Amino acid sequence: MWNVLCEMCYVRDKELGIKYQVSGKDKYCQFSYLSQIITTHYSLLASVFCILYSIFYFPFETSSQTFLHQNHFNDSFFESFNDSRRDSNGVRIAFYNLENLFDPFDDSLKMDEDFTPTGFKYWTYKKMLRKLSNTGKTLIALGGWELPAIIGLCEVENRFVLNKLVFETPLKNAGYRVIHFESPDKRGIDVAMIYRPDKFYPVSSTPLNIRFPFAPMSKTRDILYVKGLILGKDTLHIFINHWPSRYGGYLNTTSKRYYVGALLKKHTDSIMNINPDANIIIMGDLNDDPEDISITEGLAAKGDTIGLEQGELVNLMTISESKFYEGTLKHLDTWHTFDQIIVSGALIKASNNLVIKSFDCIFSAGFLLVPDPTNLGTKLNRTYLGPRYIGAFSDHLPVYVDILKKNQ
Repeated sequence: MWNVLCEMCYVRDKELGIKYQVSGKDKYCQFSYLSQIITTHYSLLASVFCILYSIFYFPFETSSQTFLHQNHFNDSFFESFNDSRRDSNGVRIAFYNLENLFDPFDDSLKMDEDFTPTGFKYWTYKKMLRKLSNTGKTLIALGGWELPAIIGLCEVENRFVLNKLVFETPLKNAGYRVIHFESPDKRGIDVAMIYRPDKFYPVSSTPLNIRFPFAPMSKTRDILYVKGLILGKDTLHIFINHWPSRYGGYLNTTSKRYYVGALLKKHTDSIMNINPDANIIIMGDLNDDPEDISITEGLAAKGDTIGLEQGELVNLMTISESKFYEGTLKHLDTWHTFDQIIVSGALIKASNNLVIKSFDCIFSAGFLLVPDPTNLGTKLNRTYLGPRYIGAFSDHLPVYVDILKKNQ
């Protein structure tokens, strides 16, 4: 049993670059490390110690009620989850709404007072570090045996927390780089992208500022546009979004999301007017479901691939063969799919060298969910439930897609 555990840890820890020094040689497994120290004189004690260690301090453990490793091995989600390596044959691209990743410092130019030690949320440096660690572990689990090449993020306050995420969490050995611009959102939450330079080379990046002609005083998050080379060869256009919320009611706010969708459509059209077979991926928290008019009419994203024509966009969340979860967030007893991935038809039809072959888009791992005794089923294992601090993960599920070379 312990040989199996050691082998699993060796492969995983080697992927993350975690090393432990034993007898002058680098070891990648904490089980083998600890047992080797003790087994010199106490073989029986070593076995007991390894059992206790695996229960109380496994590297993937969080300090919340749920343990990542326990869910990973017992969760039925992972039975069908594709955790294989992509290597040079493809990439995994993901998006994750982090549910208010703030630092605990008050910024006089932002409405971030709730997320300070004396604010409504009693947000502290320790709580921030715990959230960063949980986020890093989630993204590692999402990648399977190879970390995602590109990750879009939203609800991040600034570059400070992003640097903490990529340099001081379990992601620190992956070599991620950050693309981020401050947005005019009054709360100070932004969109951002982290990427692996061995998989993606950014050529240009810019924030697409949004100004509502019918509400000139209203401010929202920019759309982050990044153009780059994927796998060293093919051009990929990426748009990372966090559309205006439904605060104030759906009917009162839908015009803003429709406007953002139409604006984004103008940008994608300008790209496809030059190259109708451009590789485009749109991802983000759109604060609307796939069937809402901001997406079907404003952005003009198709819900299926029937009669797909050159230059059209396809919403991966509504393709019929997709086997995704009930949604990406839950409000009372209703699941919604606000977090979405929309792509150009070229990535479906394999017009170039890249193609999407799988449409299982929602990462609904068990450790991100908890039982919902009030509304039945499950709900998100989040950081806050109203004012109550839970200290877990997020109020959204991540979404992802694998883009592979055509003939793989």
